[in-house]
Amino acid sequence: MGEGSITKRKGVKNGDSQSIQSQASSTMQLKKQVGLLTAISLIVGTIIGSGIFISPKAVLSNTGAVGPCLIIWAVCGVIGMLGALCFAELGTMITKSGGEYPYLMEAFGPIPAFLFSWSSIIVIKPSSFAIICLSFAEYASAPFYPGCKPPVAVIKCLAAAAVLTITLVNCLSVKLASYLQNFLTVAKLIIIVIIVVSGIVLMIQGKTQNFTNSFEGSTITAGGIGLALYNGLWAYDGWNQLNYITEELKNPYRNLPLAIILGLPLVMACYLLVNIAYYTVMTPTELLQSPAVAVTFGDRVLYPASWMVPLFVAFSTLGSANGTCFTAGRLSYVAGREGHMLKFLSYISIKRLTPMPAMMFYGFIGMIYIIPADINTLINYFSFAVWSFYGLTIAGLIVMRFTRKDLKRPITVPIGIPILMVLVSVYLVLAPIIDKPEWAYLYCVIFILSGLLVYFPFVHIKVKWAQKITKPITMYIQLLMEVVPAEESKG
Repeated sequence: MGEGSITKRKGVKNGDSQSIQSQASSTMQLKKQVGLLTAISLIVGTIIGSGIFISPKAVLSNTGAVGPCLIIWAVCGVIGMLGALCFAELGTMITKSGGEYPYLMEAFGPIPAFLFSWSSIIVIKPSSFAIICLSFAEYASAPFYPGCKPPVAVIKCLAAAAVLTITLVNCLSVKLASYLQNFLTVAKLIIIVIIVVSGIVLMIQGKTQNFTNSFEGSTITAGGIGLALYNGLWAYDGWNQLNYITEELKNPYRNLPLAIILGLPLVMACYLLVNIAYYTVMTPTELLQSPAVAVTFGDRVLYPASWMVPLFVAFSTLGSANGTCFTAGRLSYVAGREGHMLKFLSYISIKRLTPMPAMMFYGFIGMIYIIPADINTLINYFSFAVWSFYGLTIAGLIVMRFTRKDLKRPITVPIGIPILMVLVSVYLVLAPIIDKPEWAYLYCVIFILSGLLVYFPFVHIKVKWAQKITKPITMYIQLLMEVVPAEESKG
């Protein structure tokens, strides 16, 4: 959308500035610094975040009983695995960063790709970032307000501090963000192990009363199942995160599918065992009334060491927020590189080799969503929008089986899997609307389609007055952040 780059840099003579700019531009690109361990940490660390500590209540409230609740958690894991396998084929076939964006571009052209980037950069990704940081703030502040809910102002200030810190880390260094992700992933696995082992011990001791007649009192409706799946799949969301950083992944043909195959089953096992552990100490009614499920579990089982639960849950949510920020910033970067967003979003820091403008833009938008946040409402509408694009992207995989037979496919999933995933996506999008229509779903659709009002004048036609506005902004950003255009990696 925006054009232009600086022709002078501080400390550079006028005659040399253009050649230095040219040299920097021709060699600057994101480096392949993400190995298999970090890839698995990104998947596990991004998925296991706030969801397993927030969603159990919402899944239970939409199913009404322990039995169907556990089935929903297992089904969500299978859906996540099948979706990840479809994205593994896409990611090894089109080795460009940006997740769904380059796949939609290749399968359907620029308009669906732009609508995805428009919706994701402005709403879907930053609202997810805000939800995770708000969850971190709730758990981090819980020990200081025993017996009552922390003040809203405290939660929002802590969430804002988390957004700022994580954004800064991801601007400074890819390696620093990777090390932080690995550390936080280990920390969150520690609390998962503590909860799971405690649950197993309690079951051995005979605490199984909540699993008898586990389907009694269930309230199953098509829309209720859809909303339960929304909340369960929110906890699993992140199975496609590696597709956002394909250009930075070492040996993507091997590490992308391998990280998925190793990471997703681990997450699924953790989620099922954690939910079982919750029900060893809480009845369904008690779980629904708990302000923070994991904290209630810790207070009943781990006292006097219950303080560990909110601490490690805070680490867990921070790890998810860091993984989300690390990957989502690349979408802004790729969209800017393709001319679908402001051009400076595709620029890379000369010193840090990070997409600094894209990361800062993402953090700024995420900060805005902290202000009015209602977590459950955000999750429902986030899921509605994101599964619309998941379904469209996987439909693109089916289309390209016929239209792009020339593309190399190191991984080819059976055609039945993407067809099933498209049908699941259609159900997830339509069932809650049919069961309980709300204006907010219509507003979400209107916002997505409103991107066309931006696309045609600013991207397709490229009106001149817009370029006159964005050109000086781009030049100022380059001078301020010391960033230059990136050379597009060849896929």
